[in-house]
Amino acid sequence: MKSGARLLPEEVLRHSLRALELFAGPTVLLDAQARVLALGTEAQALTENRLSPGQRLHEGFAKTAENELQAALRSPREAVVSLAGPTASPRTRALRVRATPLAEEGRSTGWAVHLSPCHVDPNSREELFHGLWTQDLRMRRLFRIIEKAARTEANVLVRGESGTGKERVATALHALSSRARGPFRAINCAALSPSLLESELFGHVRGAFTGAVRDSPGHFRLAQGGTLFLDEVAELSPELQAKLLRVLETRTIIPVGGREPISVDVRIVAATHRALRQEVEQGRFRADLMYRLRVVPIFLPALRERPGDILPLAERFLAELNARGSHPVLRISAQARRQLQEYAWPGNVRELRNVMEYAHVMSEGPTLTEAELPPEFNEQARPARLRRSLASPAPTAVQPRDLHLEDIHRALEQTQGNRVRAASLLGISRVTLWRRLREGQGAKAR
Repeated sequence: MKSGARLLPEEVLRHSLRALELFAGPTVLLDAQARVLALGTEAQALTENRLSPGQRLHEGFAKTAENELQAALRSPREAVVSLAGPTASPRTRALRVRATPLAEEGRSTGWAVHLSPCHVDPNSREELFHGLWTQDLRMRRLFRIIEKAARTEANVLVRGESGTGKERVATALHALSSRARGPFRAINCAALSPSLLESELFGHVRGAFTGAVRDSPGHFRLAQGGTLFLDEVAELSPELQAKLLRVLETRTIIPVGGREPISVDVRIVAATHRALRQEVEQGRFRADLMYRLRVVPIFLPALRERPGDILPLAERFLAELNARGSHPVLRISAQARRQLQEYAWPGNVRELRNVMEYAHVMSEGPTLTEAELPPEFNEQARPARLRRSLASPAPTAVQPRDLHLEDIHRALEQTQGNRVRAASLLGISRVTLWRRLREGQGAKAR
């Protein structure tokens, strides 16, 4: 355009909308009667050309959306609605709609309506269950199993990878049970040495060992009448496995240094990321204890096994961060969404929450971009072999005998040298990873 040339009104509006969309995302301008005045190019693409000037806003959406859209125009609330017609693509099957009132000299002149993709299908059944959110059918069925198990006194074994929400399942079982008014105690069996863990579980008497200056009740007695959650139960030593079995059989405990058994009334919910049957076959876990703990098994799927939940959960975490943060992040760019969707999530929902918190801290505008995700998201694609092992739902997808040293090095590069996460990526134990690295170093030395 030549210098000094005057813009036509249509060009002014088009340039204004383009600038507005750069800041606020896809935008539709409405008059005071909620008729469309103009759409930005991003809004046209997002609504798949179902809206045009002169139409009322609700005409571009499903018939059931009219009341939701009217409510969104009257208040600052956000609506989630579907596009009109059966041909809407999965990418735009649902949209978030947020309206900003426009006024001139105290008189309403219309609205700027901001649109963004919503990855929660309004026609699906999303559910928030004791802190666990999903729209995945498999997870919703699992919630019903938890409700049934909670009505009984049966011991429950929760199996799932780190970060899938095993303790949330345990708290749900407690809250829905007849023991809800009793205490809920939790202990990580992998975090303490066997001797200290025994004292923490069963208590001790004064003088039982150096430093035992007073009696300690232990978690079993502190959970009396309630629920005791034993996380990472597969890490128990053989001696503690035998003592735990005796507690389950006799409903009594003997404190460290004590002689008389003490009756306890506690429901056990145990959890592990390992397959206990395999642990039994390999001689690391007692079969009789497994059967006692595994009366009702509950299998929590990894986040990568419920890919439809990844982006909705990311949006929910962003909304929580916006509510308490100093600046709002209103949407996620297409490239960032793609990277979130394709990531393997070895740390599951816990890792997703941490990633969104990192990105919220790093973000500098209303749109979260791929550059604001943690560094591992911007690395090159994983080799095909490693990608296959990550995509497998089974934690033992890569057998140790099939594992090559180059796979381990790639996993260590992916996790920036973190051996725990590398072992998780490969579906092997930390001991196996360490042993294979040591074998590889020995081969090089020879």
